[in-house]
Parts: sequence; structure tokens; C-alpha cells
Amino acid sequence: MPERRPFVRLPADVYPVNYGLCLKPDLIDFTFEGKLEAAVEVTQATNQIVMNCADIDIITASFAPQGGEEINATGFNYQNEDEKVTLSFPSALQKGAGTLKVDFVGELNDKMKGFYRSKYSNPAGESRYAAVTQFEATDARRAFPCWDEPAIKATFDITLIVPKDRVALSNMNVTERNPYPEDENLVEVKFATTPIMSTYLVAFVIGEYDFVEAQSSDGITVRVYTPVGKSEQGKFALEVATKTLPFYNEYFNVPYPLPKIDLIAIADFAAGAMENWGLVTYRETALLIDPKNSCSSSRQWVALVVGHELAHQWFGNLVTMEWWTHLWLNEGFASWIEYLCVDHCFPEYDIWTQFVSADYTRALDLDALDSSHPIEVNVGHPSEVDEIFDAISYSKGASVIRMLHDYTGDEDFRKGMNAYLLKFQHKNACTEDLWDCLEQASGKPIAEVMSSWTKQMGFPIIEVEEEQQGDDRIVKLSQKKFCASGPHSGEDCPSWMVPVSICTSEDPTCSKLKVLLDRAETTITLSGVPTEQWIKINPGTVGFYRIQYSASMLERLLPGVRDLSLQPVDRLGLQNDLFSLSRAGMISTVQVLTLMEAFVNEPNYTVWSDLSCNLGVLSSLLSHTDFHEDIQEFIRDLFTPIGLELGWDCKPGEGHLDALLRSLVLGKLGKAGHKPTLEEARRRFRDHVEGKQVLPADLRSPVYLTVLKHGDSATLETMMKLHKLADMQEERNRIERVLGAISAPDLIQKVLTFALSEEVRPQDTVLVIGGVADSSKQGRKAAWKFVKDNWEELYNRYQGGFLISRLIKLTVNGFAIDKMAAEIKSFFESHPAPSAERTVEQCCENILLNAAWLKRDADDIAQYLLKRKGPPHRLSPPPFSVDLPASSLLPQLQTRAYAQQASIL
Repeated sequence: MPERRPFVRLPADVYPVNYGLCLKPDLIDFTFEGKLEAAVEVTQATNQIVMNCADIDIITASFAPQGGEEINATGFNYQNEDEKVTLSFPSALQKGAGTLKVDFVGELNDKMKGFYRSKYSNPAGESRYAAVTQFEATDARRAFPCWDEPAIKATFDITLIVPKDRVALSNMNVTERNPYPEDENLVEVKFATTPIMSTYLVAFVIGEYDFVEAQSSDGITVRVYTPVGKSEQGKFALEVATKTLPFYNEYFNVPYPLPKIDLIAIADFAAGAMENWGLVTYRETALLIDPKNSCSSSRQWVALVVGHELAHQWFGNLVTMEWWTHLWLNEGFASWIEYLCVDHCFPEYDIWTQFVSADYTRALDLDALDSSHPIEVNVGHPSEVDEIFDAISYSKGASVIRMLHDYTGDEDFRKGMNAYLLKFQHKNACTEDLWDCLEQASGKPIAEVMSSWTKQMGFPIIEVEEEQQGDDRIVKLSQKKFCASGPHSGEDCPSWMVPVSICTSEDPTCSKLKVLLDRAETTITLSGVPTEQWIKINPGTVGFYRIQYSASMLERLLPGVRDLSLQPVDRLGLQNDLFSLSRAGMISTVQVLTLMEAFVNEPNYTVWSDLSCNLGVLSSLLSHTDFHEDIQEFIRDLFTPIGLELGWDCKPGEGHLDALLRSLVLGKLGKAGHKPTLEEARRRFRDHVEGKQVLPADLRSPVYLTVLKHGDSATLETMMKLHKLADMQEERNRIERVLGAISAPDLIQKVLTFALSEEVRPQDTVLVIGGVADSSKQGRKAAWKFVKDNWEELYNRYQGGFLISRLIKLTVNGFAIDKMAAEIKSFFESHPAPSAERTVEQCCENILLNAAWLKRDADDIAQYLLKRKGPPHRLSPPPFSVDLPASSLLPQLQTRAYAQQASIL
């Protein structure tokens, strides 16, 4: 990594107690005028005040000590690099209370950060602009000069001067709305005083909106603000929010401290959503649901995001991290509890199984890289904050909190949480403070266990061996660091304090034994486990580690995949572990393909989703070979039985998960070129376009993907038309994600040009380019070239925020040639993107790993896929019958892995 620049926090000699802030935005010239009157405390005499300030011009500033004469500042010295300003005074400001007054002007920028403008169309189709905010992590300083650090909390009195036909919102409720004396078209809107809070949580929105409203059972007014004419689309989020507030009230046993909460959909929005206290901002796709045009996965996404942001009202807003180093605690915690909340609101979503596929396995993949980072990263300069808004902070953070919750037990966990929130409310805390509270509540060594997971990067692989002694099973567990490039070698192998649980086939849902593995290895005895029973480590896939079983143990477990006696989440975990072991070169990929064939009976959506994801990785890898078509055939064979069983149309009594599964399976079959699926998709697409029969929302993605993948320029034209006509952002995004599936080179170029056009919202350009890169080898090359050719415009558009990291990752992660890693590295050396440095490193590492994987296993995979075509290996329904010996699953090929190790795994 390059040199970190030196960074000094703001001096502590003056701090704010209350900000009186008045802002007057101009929605035509995109500027704003501001007046700040801050009640401050001077802790030691000084003749200067240092504050954060960026892209703001100060016109005048003065300081008046309590009951004393006003002193005008004589100079404003801007340190642009550090986003600070120093106000100099002719004489020393004495200890005690005083008032700082600053008049300033700023710009309503188009960078989706600070106080910015967001473009939208009104119902008449005219372009309009709203003025909105996004301050996390360090952009409140673009709206007003302030002490922009999370630990410098104060109260806020906000006044907005706005056109009288616009809605004006802020963190608190409106207390007064008066005509503005100087201009009859404006009104002055005053808001109630906020609680003590951090600057990054302040928010205001000025625009045209409709809303729906309800009261939660504990008396909080909840509103969901939508674009004009679309209030109907706010009802689902409203229902989730009104159920969620009382759930958190009870879970934390601390009441929600504000009188109201607003959730609002913003047209141009970089993140998914932002938890501003009392005024939560969202992308439209993370908040709006249309009963006719929204698919099941969108509903689930909205429920999760609403759950996540509302959790922050306590965990983050009421108690705030002391510095950005502890960001993971904020985000990891909210990313865990959003699932708890959705499980409470929608038990039929089976959301905890989905957590494993969506967060847990994603975090394991990223964290196995040498270029990963510990959950807790020391952040100095604010430019480093953007880098850690990643899957380690969110998904690994959530996964270790899930493991901690399981280790502590729900009752003690809630007791500890409550103590933490009460002790630190309206204050700041760090990671250790939470561990202390949980330790006191549970009597377990929480701090010692957890610091092994937060302070060091990576995670262990647990090797398991067993032997039978009478009716006892002796199990030997040993741990070492798991690396994506193979087993960790070397002296200084890190180790973890690993909560391990074990279940047996007698009751796969319940742990027979729990131990804390706090050293390199240990042996335990399970009594009363006769020979015919299998044992499974990590039931529920809760512990954050991978497992490598001995060959005989694995053989015993495999029938549990076919006869479904293993829990869905454990079938998923077993397959996912083996897949990552094959990528790391510890077993042959052929063994995983063989295991995958055992999933033909699989009924569970999430298990299929994870399998599908891994097959996607493999398919992308093999696009670099001449037998790419053979893996498509494998995918068609594997997904055909479940596709036939589900059919195209929803049956009576089906639920949420059936809808998700149908969409997944048809998309997979269509993409892999399954003829009957392709024909049916084309027929339904034609009817949809001609208005004969509108496609149900859940079928749109798979149908659009299928017809584009095997489509021509006319198909692309039709898709672009649908995009233009779409009234809903969800539908536009749905189309944007799949446009890249088109395969002709000239059409790929057309899609890439479209990505940067006015037709695509700035935050969604990334989706379009990513879709091109993900669809084929040609697409990947074209997308990378396009990003290089348009780098200045793209970089400027995202100003180095986290969208730039996402763009890089989506574009280059799929390459599998060593020289590409070198090319990418040198491109970013000459085009630096500081907030994406770590992402670039991770992508280059992934490319080298892909290349090594291909070299190592390509021949074996080709052989295996060829042999399958012969009569004996052909997979035809009915699939493996349950009474086949388990060994029939293991390949009869003497693969390289076989030769290297006596045991298979």
C-alpha cells in the first residue's frame, strides 16, 4: 500500500454545544446560502478556531463570548487537502461559553455527497431538481462549516428557506412554517431541536414528494415519502417500518427517542440507503414496491434495507462509534440484526438460510485473500474511510456477530446489548465497550474470543478426523489459517478462539456438543455415537470457518445431501466449503462437480442459489477454455429436473421462496441455452412486448436475460424501448443489469455507450458496465477497455467514493490470465484511485488465483465433462437413488489430488 498521509484530528480547545443552522438553497443556480450560529465552549484560551470545511466559501465570521463584545475574524485559512479551515481572531478567545457566527455560500453539487442536487421527472415528464444530503462519512463539511467527527456531538436547530410548493424535511418534526419576508415565493421552515448527535447523521431534503403515513404501536409517526403520484409504492416499506420499530424497542429495551421517522426515496443516490436520525434516505429501488411490477426479491431487499437502517437509529445514532476505526461495529451489527428483524416480520422468507449464501460465504471468499484486511482497521485520514465500506465490515462483521450471538445465547446477548445502549446513549463507544457489556451479561470471555476475529484478518480451516472406540466417537480438530491460494505454510500461523459445535445424524438440527477451540488442536469424545451415524461440524453454518473432513467422514455425509437429512444450510455449507477448497487447490474441482450432481433432488431455494453462484464462477473461469459449452451442458442437466418440476407459472399455495427459485432456475437454464426454456422465454417476451400478456414481475429478469443472451440487434432495440418506457426505477435497473448479456461485439459497444448516457442514472452506470463484464469473455474485455477509455469521466462522476471500487471489481474480477493482473496494476499506478487501492489489489490477486486454478484443473475438468457424455455417466432423472453407496459419488478418476494425498480431502 502507498504511504498513508499524516492526519491530525481537530483540536479540542473549542467544541460545539448547539448548531443553529439556516440554509437557503437555490434550485435553479445550484448554490446555497448559509448562516451558522453555534453555541460553543472554549476549553482553553486560543486566537483561532479550526473546523472542517470543504467546497464552502466563508463570507464573514465572528465570535461573541457570553455577555461580551463580538470579535470579527480577521482571516480564513483553508487547508483544502485536509478539508479544514482556520478562523483567526485578533485577540484570544477566553475560556467559557460563546457564540460563533459564520455566513457562507456553497454549491449544490452533482457528486451525490454533501448537500447535492438530485434530478427527477415530475408526473408531466419535466426535469426537476431536489436538494438532498448524504453526509456519511465526512461530507457534512460540504454543507456547513462544522466539527465533522463522530465523537464531537451537539444538538441542532435547523431552519430551511425553500420554495413554498416544495416539501422540506429534516431529522426532527416541523415546528413552524412562515412566509419568508424577502420573497413571497419562499417559506421559512423551522424544525425542533435534535438530540445530541454526530454531524454525519444530520439530513435535509427539499423537493416534491407524496407520502403514506401510519403510527407504530408505540406511538411513533412513520411516513414513507415517494415520488409524486406514487404514494401507493410506499405502503410495503411503511408496513415493514411500523412492525420493525416496536420489534427493536422490545429487543433493545430502549425506546426510540424521536417523535417521528421519515423514510424517503431519492432519485440519485450512491449508497443503498443512509440511516440519518429520523430522516432515512434510500435509493428508490431500496424503498419503493409496486404490487404489480415488483418482484419477490425486491420486496425482500426493501424489507432488509428498512430493517438495517432502523436498527441504526439505536446502534449508531443513539450510541455512535468513537471514530471510523469502529465503523465495522455499526455496519456489521446492523447487517446482522436486519435479518433478525425480517425473520420476525416475514418468517416465510427463511431469511437466515439466505444470510449464509448472501453474506457469510461472500465474506469467507474475500477474507481468504492475502489482500483482505482485519474487520477493525485503523483509519486515520477520512479518505481511507471509503475503503472499508466493504464486505469485510458488513458481511464478515455480521457473520462474527451471528457467531457471537450463538455463543452468548439470545438472553444474555440482549441483556448485554441493553446495558451497552443505556450506558453509552447520546455518547460514543468503541468495540471493546460492547464486549465488556456482553462479558458482564454472559460471564464468557467475549473480549478475548472476539478480538481474535476482529483484530486479525482471515479465518481458520478446521481439519477433522475421527475414530470409533466402542460406542464413542473420538474426534480430532485442528486449525490453521485458510488461504485462497492453498494451506498456510510458515511458522507464525495465526490462530483463533473458535466456538465449535457438533451434531450427529440422530438429530441434525441440534448440537450434541459445543467446545471452544482455543489452541492449534484438540481431541474430544462424543459418547453414544454408534458406527452408522455421521457427525457434522458447525451445524447451522454459524461458525466463521471452513472445514476439511477426512475422506471417510465426507463419504458418510454425502448421502445426507441426497436424502436431505442434512439441514439445507448445512448442505449449502458443505458444498461451499468443497468449492473453495477446490479453488485453493486442496482438492480437485472434479470432486466438487461430482458432489454437485448429487443436488438434483434439492428443493431449497438458497441451496440452489449458492450452487448457481459457484457454477457461475466456474462457467466464467471456463470461458477461457475451448470446452465452455460442456459446462453449459452440465448446468442444463443439473437444473432441468427442478425446472420441469417448477414450470413457468405460479401454482396455488406457492410462496415467496418458490417465486425466487423459479426465477433463478429459469434464468440459469435460459442463460445456458436450454432450448425449451429459450423458446418459451421468446414466446412470453413477444406477448409481453405486444401487450397481449404482461410478464409477471418475477419472470421478467430470467426472460429478459434469456432473450438477450440469444438475441440480435432487434432484441436489444426492444429492450432499450422497454427501458425508456419504464416508469419504475426497479424495472429500469432490471433491464440495465441484463443488457450486457447481448453477445455481438458491436451491440456490446452500444450497451457500454448507453451506460454513460443520460438515460441511465449516475449510480446505475456501474450496473450496466458490470453486466457486460459478467456476461462473456468478449464482454469482459470490452468492459475493461471501456473503463480505461472513459476513466476520467467515471472517476470524476464518483469522486473516488465506494462506487468506483464497485465498478473496478465488477469489471475486472473475472479475468484469469496472469498478464491481465499486471496490466490492471500498471493502469491504476498511472491513474490512482486512492479509495479503491485495496479493491485493485484484491482483484489482481483474484485474477492470479483464477489463472492458477485453470492451469491446475482445466484438463481434469475437461476429461470429466467428456466422460459424463458417455452412456454410464449420463445424468438422467430419476437421479441417484438414496440407497446407492456413497462412494459412487466420488469420481473414479485418479486425479492429481488423489495422487498427492492418500485421502481424498
